[in-house]
Amino acid sequence: MPRIRQVKTTFTAGEVSRSLLGRGDLKAYENGAITLRNVFIQPTGGVTRRAGLRHVDTVSGAGRLIAFEFNTEQTYLLAVTDSQITIYAEGLLDTILAAPWTAAQIAQLSWTQSADTLLLCHPAVPPKKLVRTASGFALEDWTFFDEDGVLRQPYYKFADTPVTLSASGTSGSITLTASTDVFESGHAGTRLRIGGKEVAITAYNSPTVVTATVLEILGGTSATIDWAEQAFSSVRGYPVSVAFHQDRLVIGGSRDLPNRLWFSKSGDLFNFDLGTGLDDEAIEFAILSDQVNAIRGIVSGRHLQVFTSGAEWMVTGDPLTPATVQIRRQTRIGSVVARYIPPVNVDGATLFVSRNGEQIQEFLYTDIEQAYQTTDLALVSRHILPTPVDQDFNQKRRILFVVRDDGKLAALTLFRAEQVAAWSLHETQGDFLSVTVVGDTVYVLVARDGGAVHAIESFDDSLNLDSALTGEAGAPTVNWSGLDHLEGLAVSIVADGVVQADKTVAAGAVVLDEAASSVEIGLAYTHIVEPLPPSAVDSGGAGRAVRLVEGVFRIEDTAALRLDVGRGAKDVSLRQLGEDDILDAPAPLTTGDIRVRGLGWQADGTDPLWRIEQSTPLPFTLLSVTTELKVND
Repeated sequence: MPRIRQVKTTFTAGEVSRSLLGRGDLKAYENGAITLRNVFIQPTGGVTRRAGLRHVDTVSGAGRLIAFEFNTEQTYLLAVTDSQITIYAEGLLDTILAAPWTAAQIAQLSWTQSADTLLLCHPAVPPKKLVRTASGFALEDWTFFDEDGVLRQPYYKFADTPVTLSASGTSGSITLTASTDVFESGHAGTRLRIGGKEVAITAYNSPTVVTATVLEILGGTSATIDWAEQAFSSVRGYPVSVAFHQDRLVIGGSRDLPNRLWFSKSGDLFNFDLGTGLDDEAIEFAILSDQVNAIRGIVSGRHLQVFTSGAEWMVTGDPLTPATVQIRRQTRIGSVVARYIPPVNVDGATLFVSRNGEQIQEFLYTDIEQAYQTTDLALVSRHILPTPVDQDFNQKRRILFVVRDDGKLAALTLFRAEQVAAWSLHETQGDFLSVTVVGDTVYVLVARDGGAVHAIESFDDSLNLDSALTGEAGAPTVNWSGLDHLEGLAVSIVADGVVQADKTVAAGAVVLDEAASSVEIGLAYTHIVEPLPPSAVDSGGAGRAVRLVEGVFRIEDTAALRLDVGRGAKDVSLRQLGEDDILDAPAPLTTGDIRVRGLGWQADGTDPLWRIEQSTPLPFTLLSVTTELKVND
């Protein structure tokens, strides 16, 4: 019976799919784990219990979170819910504004920011801009450049090319007659251009006739095919996505023109006058190819990156002018259509969710190919990423947080230079709905208590509970209040560093078993670490029984360790091995090696040899594991 000694020094491949159980030859197998729940993966290889979630505020319902960063000193959090925007400054309520988006529309809301202005778009709602002023915030309509009453906005002829329009006069109030049905009641209040001259429709008469006011003297009254209507309206829909690129405002797609791009004049962000094609004038074109290219997102990077339902594109031009602009298809992955998931930039690469909702693709320009290429960052962890609904990247932690539609939160620790791309999964007592990063703080919107409570919470390294609050008292007390957001729920308590018995919140308060001067009160969560089973390559082939003789667990700054090595889960003392209860006093943080003997043979080669599963709200960090195995010949 040979003995095998294995040393696992890193988890930097993250949680990998069980489909890799037959691929012990892969580096991902050596550096991965079968289960990593509620742990952050360190770039040095270890895993640590994830930060707890500090309660910030409750909001009116489901929605999404958006960051508003005016500068490094002034950052804000926006919570967009049904017909409302709630604005927070440093976690404190600042302003509540009425908003035009219903709860059902928020999923398709897109945005971009420049300085003190945040532009927000939805294909069925007139676009808005959130402006920060000296007196506060205001939500306003977009206003295109007005030149002597003429709006320099995009125009497009939605009717077939042969359809003509004739005018009853060249000035004043006139009627316009179309050669076929083109008008709807919603056209009242919109504008047309006839022979390059602008008129404003004042009344809808019939599908072929409208009344209009002439804003620029028309060239004649004869029927002409040279006419167009404003591109964005309640009849034709509104912009889908926006970005700022090379001092231009770029609009990507609309409801009825999903594959079209509009670029404003250079330095004049709301002026879309095409003029005569001079270098600084507006640009407009459609993305035409052998497949559907409904634009889902645009990102300003090294080039303008355009993400469509069927492919990814690069818009070039240095500088970007009507004469130099070019668009080239790069890859054929496609982006999610049902909702807007913002692509995020990480070290020059753009991460986006694929159309099938099963991949996080890295879109990266390569100097050798002089083109963009994509890499699937979830290739060996496909199970951890079904149907993402929101994402954002935390530069400080180097983690991409991805909200799934089942309410769980996937996390990708990403260090490209160190070749670290490690997934883990986070769960809470409730459902994650949205995530955003404001400065260095990660905020999440969570539905708790079966959806009865919707709360904004932030990751806090000092906490080991969710939806948690901390408190201090001048003298020890058993009465602690301020827990209205947890009404009726069972909460865990850490009082003066000691874990006390769980309590149920009643009237927003709890009564401790023992008085304490400082507390952390919140909802428990469980972290789990399970390794991949011994590789068949190392153990001499599949089908051999294996026994764990001994495991050496190297820990750092750890106060509790609950471990199963074949004898059932057990609290392992960090002060004296064999002592069952370590929670009778404030647990000191311990760094060092914990040796545990295994028990029993394991015939199933697809099961892990040990498991850490712990809900105790105390710090935990695992650096490495050394195991001694015996293999049955």
